[in-house]
Amino acid sequence: MSIDKSLKKPSGVVRARNVLKRGERILVLKEQDRWLEDQSPLGLPKVRVAKAAAGKKKKKKEEEEDEEGTEEEAT
Repeated sequence: MSIDKSLKKPSGVVRARNVLKRGERILVLKEQDRWLEDQSPLGLPKVRVAKAAAGKKKKKKEEEEDEEGTEEEAT
C-alpha cells in the first residue's frame, strides 16, 4: 500500500525561516568575527537573517530583445 500524499512529511523546509538554530547562529557570528572560542553557546546575541532576493528574469529577456532589435537595425 502507498501512503497518501497529504500524510507524507516534506523532505525539507519549503519556505524561508526567520529564526536560526544555535549552530547556525554561531556560524554567522564566526563570519562576522563576533564569536570567541571560549564563549558560552547559551545567551547568544541576536543575528540578522539575510533574506533571499528573487532574481529578475524579466529584465534579462527585455535586454535580449533590445539587443536583437539593435542588431536587426544595424544590418
